Amino acid sequence: MKRRRIWGFVQVIFAMLLVMVMGCSQKKVVSRIDPSATVDLSGRWNDTDSRLVAEEMVADCLSHVWITDHMADKMGKKPSIIVGAVKNLTTEHISVTTFLNDIEGAIINSGKVRLVASAKERESIREERLDQWENASPETVKKLGVELGADYMLSGSVNSIMDEEDGEKIAFYQTDLTLLRIETNEKVWMGQKKIKKYIARKQYKP
Repeated sequence: MKRRRIWGFVQVIFAMLLVMVMGCSQKKVVSRIDPSATVDLSGRWNDTDSRLVAEEMVADCLSHVWITDHMADKMGKKPSIIVGAVKNLTTEHISVTTFLNDIEGAIINSGKVRLVASAKERESIREERLDQWENASPETVKKLGVELGADYMLSGSVNSIMDEEDGEKIAFYQTDLTLLRIETNEKVWMGQKKIKKYIARKQYKP
């Protein structure tokens, strides 16, 4: 009886050591991939969603009649846009900063409008201009009071609905953006982009 207990104890120890050795032998593999490649591991909002939604919604916004109306009213001058807040109304962490950068990049790359810096960026630039007036040579000092005022503000939100049962999940994301004319508070464009993902766990087959 005693030998059986000792043998059982030895077997348990051996099994634990075997598990530890196998765990230590597993190596992490890291591979570099194209940043523009679509990789969806969890089904949650990711960098691909951010980029594609920004590009599609900006393209839609800049293809509507408000932009031609503005240029006709302003003798051909391009409208200036500032990107305001985009609220994350989902229950998960979404990098709003990345999404805002994607939106601004799409706006600039379009070449159809002028983009005004954000409030935080303008504050930093104003400090630099004031510092120039105190410390820079006269011929290199930049003027005060000649900033570009925005004609329109783009803002919105990202929302989500999750439905899950028996290892299957539906992830639904809805992005809403609105373009407002700053002078009159008039809504000149509203856009909506929906993403729906089906996520299923692979069944283990021995």
